[in-house]
Amino acid sequence: MSKFALALAIVAILVGEAAAQIYPVRPISLILPYPPGGPTDAPARIVSERMRASLGQPVIIENVGGAGGSIGVTRVARAAPDGYTIDIGQWDTHVGAIIYPITFDLQKDFAPVGLLSQNPQLLVARKGFPADDLKGLVAWMKANPGKGTFVDQNAAARVTGILMQQSTGTKIEFIPYRGAGPAMQAMLGGQVDLMVVQAAVTLPQARAGTVKILANLSPARSRVIPDIPTSEESGIPGLYASGWFGLFAPRATPKEIVAKLNAAMMHALADAKVQARFADLGLDVASREQQTSEGLAAFHKGEVEKWWPIIKAAGIKVE
Repeated sequence: MSKFALALAIVAILVGEAAAQIYPVRPISLILPYPPGGPTDAPARIVSERMRASLGQPVIIENVGGAGGSIGVTRVARAAPDGYTIDIGQWDTHVGAIIYPITFDLQKDFAPVGLLSQNPQLLVARKGFPADDLKGLVAWMKANPGKGTFVDQNAAARVTGILMQQSTGTKIEFIPYRGAGPAMQAMLGGQVDLMVVQAAVTLPQARAGTVKILANLSPARSRVIPDIPTSEESGIPGLYASGWFGLFAPRATPKEIVAKLNAAMMHALADAKVQARFADLGLDVASREQQTSEGLAAFHKGEVEKWWPIIKAAGIKVE
């Protein structure tokens, strides 16, 4: 390296350190990679509102939907690594997105900030659907092959639907939607039969009696909705889905900035009011260890190692 290049590198490091020390000096964009009304909306707004107090700057939600969330996440992957553009990621956008023709690297193009929650994935049916539980659904699907309509609103839904077909020997018709919010409206209108969605979208409708929950597709019962049985308890082992929320910044974001974002996030999750609002949404707040940047990095690595072989073995791809 020449003396000039070395000098430039030193200046860049010093400028980066100075920027990290005074960060943030303007509002932060939190990219929510789905249309309004989906399961990510409420927790994103709850946390961003509380983070503002710690950061001294507003955290502004931007809904950027499309392509199963990958359009919004691409924007974050390509953003300047200065801490002013981050995203609330989840399984669909940071694990299952390999089923789409994405232009970013899910493992290398992001700096994990921290895990917010682990979220029950619920199998839901429209009001009036003939089955009231998972066993009844499988029996109906076998008696009516290909007649059940299943919402395909993101990577998790597509993968879960295919796993359901494979594990039960049934066939369903996938109906594409741009997000869980529009999909739920279609279900309320009786236009689709089934969907897999996080509890934040489902519980208000289930409590109102406008949809019915057939099963919790998480590996274990949720702490906040313990009365809903898992698919394994319903006699369909292996049919499960992973749900979670975490904050990610672009790769090369200075560690000092990531640390400030993480501290604000952890402070928000320690608030009893935030915890109560998460519980109302059916979200299990992540453990303190998982809330750290290192905790999310390890968790994300585990999710990739667990799910990518399943996705690739099933040949799941969306062109």
